[in-house]
Formats: sequence, structure tokens, C-alpha cells
Amino acid sequence: MTAVATKKASKTPKVAEVQKLRIRVRAYESKVLDASVKQIIDTARRFEATILGPIPLPTEIKKYTVNRASFVYKDAREQFEMRVHKRLVDIINPQPKLIEALTNLSLPSGVDIDVKMA
Repeated sequence: MTAVATKKASKTPKVAEVQKLRIRVRAYESKVLDASVKQIIDTARRFEATILGPIPLPTEIKKYTVNRASFVYKDAREQFEMRVHKRLVDIINPQPKLIEALTNLSLPSGVDIDVKMA
């Protein structure tokens, strides 16, 4: 005897795929960064979008050690550091008009933005 496997066709409704616009903002000064993120969020709220964030990410600290003197005093050193503050903003199901408004947004210098569609 051979067993015949019958497959039932499952009729599950397909869920519409959720699009997400992930905006990652970086700057050396936290006040400038927070003002830029507030500007992005205000623009998104104007178009009635669903916003998650701003989520503060860990501050990236780069330290540099430099000799104070070039010849005699080798043990005398100075340390400098650069702090990069980061924030993350997610916008769920963005409209094309919102994306256009975000691209035309003028932000202060020193603010770096990475935008990814997920």
C-alpha cells in the first residue's frame, strides 16, 4: 500500500508589507543634533506619519594621544577626544510627499544623515 499525501491549499490573507524609513542622524554637538531631529520629526508630523523615536544611540568617542614635545620630553603627552552623538528615527509607511519634504529639508552643517528604506 502506498500512502498518498494530500495537500490542502491554505487560504491565508497576505498581510501588506510594512515599509519603514530609518533615519540615522549623527553630529559632533548634541544640541545641534537634537534641533535637527526635532525638525525632522516636525516635518513627519505635518504629514501625519507614524514616528518611532528619536532613539539615542551610544556616543562614539575617539581618543587621540599626542606628544607635547617633539624631542626631549617624551613622557609629556596630551589627549584629545571627538564625540559623535547619534540618534535614530523610524517613520512607518511614509508617503511620497513626506520623503520629498525630508529631502528638501535644510539642516545645519555638521549634521550627517543616513536614510534607509526597510
